[in-house]
Amino acid sequence: MASTYENLCDPVSNSAFGTNLIQNGEENIGQLLYLEGTEYLMWNTYDVHFYASFALVMLFPKLELNLQRDFAATVLMHDPSRMEIMSDGKWVPRKVLGAVPHDAGLNDPWFERNAYNIISTARWKDLNCKFVLQVYRDVVATGDKDFARAVWPSVYVAMAYMDQFDKDGDGMIENEGIPDQTYDTWSVTGVSAYCGGLWVAALQATSAMAYKVGDDESANYFWIKYQKAKTVYGGLWNGSYLNYDSSGNKSIHADQLAGQWYARACGLSPVIDGDKVRKALEKIYEFNVLKVKGGTRGAVNGMLPDGRVDLTALQAKEIWPGVTYALSASMIQEGMEEMAFQTAAGIYKAAWSEEGLGYSFQVPESWDINDQYRALCYMRPLAIWAMQWALSKPKDLKEEMPHEGIEDESYLRQHAGFSEVAHLLRLPEEEAPRNFFQTFMSFFARE
Repeated sequence: MASTYENLCDPVSNSAFGTNLIQNGEENIGQLLYLEGTEYLMWNTYDVHFYASFALVMLFPKLELNLQRDFAATVLMHDPSRMEIMSDGKWVPRKVLGAVPHDAGLNDPWFERNAYNIISTARWKDLNCKFVLQVYRDVVATGDKDFARAVWPSVYVAMAYMDQFDKDGDGMIENEGIPDQTYDTWSVTGVSAYCGGLWVAALQATSAMAYKVGDDESANYFWIKYQKAKTVYGGLWNGSYLNYDSSGNKSIHADQLAGQWYARACGLSPVIDGDKVRKALEKIYEFNVLKVKGGTRGAVNGMLPDGRVDLTALQAKEIWPGVTYALSASMIQEGMEEMAFQTAAGIYKAAWSEEGLGYSFQVPESWDINDQYRALCYMRPLAIWAMQWALSKPKDLKEEMPHEGIEDESYLRQHAGFSEVAHLLRLPEEEAPRNFFQTFMSFFARE
């Protein structure tokens, strides 16, 4: 890891060009930038690329690998220049060591990352998990073990960075009562269906990745962490779906199975057991899809158990085409193809059909239950390629990993090393983050 870090750190610049990670004479085909949308002007927005990246890895795999190398490089870099966070007025480092940046920047991409400044993305709970899952998915898709070996240090560091968000040491990360995720107006508290599932899947992907690069002890270590986190995650199950989070919020989240979706896309094991996945998908279809204009608009992000749309946050009451496609891909994975296409058909009817909303080639990030749109020409709807990925049933390249008989001495040695790295990556102690309402009230109190 130290040698990788030294190779990335050019004393002349603070650039994050992943070309330094190209190995064994591999061809450098150049870098790729694409905008989040025509209204949100950030390059390679990573939490959204998580959904859109199926298009790239299936159509332009070498460009996808180069984009991933760029982000792998940023994980091992630190940018101490300060930026003001809009939600609380604090000044924070633009990019901290170990954190995956939200985007590749805007004004000076690759050199000045994180153009996003609403909430400090150093505290987001999904970005690092999404990096690990995408990297492993790309290894599965391409079979490129040179790529796997080159980015493995960044994968390890990204997972160690997340350890600080496991406040009670139970193996599961917790959200902090703020919108610390891609749903950046929808607060989450404690263990969450969305981020928790991504964490469980990322632990398993890290184990599989370690085995592919020949680090068997790390593979065993992360497998044990995966099993521990999976047990905690199962506590969100309420009999028919996963609660939104562990705070008592029982909103039915259309994207609650994001971790499960990616795990299956990578050929990994389920993040929840038994028939729970099918039950949750059926619940989402019955409530989030069919209860909104008869299923002609896609899946609304949040629906209450009594059949009312969740109106507690802007994004809860929105329909995101990209999320609907991801949900449909998950249904295909479980053999529920008719349900999948009925769900995805709502996006076609809204965006493309003659009686729809007229978006065609400028499909937005969202529309709400009143057909009001937000953010045209958005990146996330490229997730329709995830449906093709699920339909094509890509070859399962996951190898059997020898998890049996791990020795206590080996586990303790791995845990000591992981804990040391995690400790070095911890953010400075600060007061508990405030939500938007608290910030709003304190601002007017000062006035």
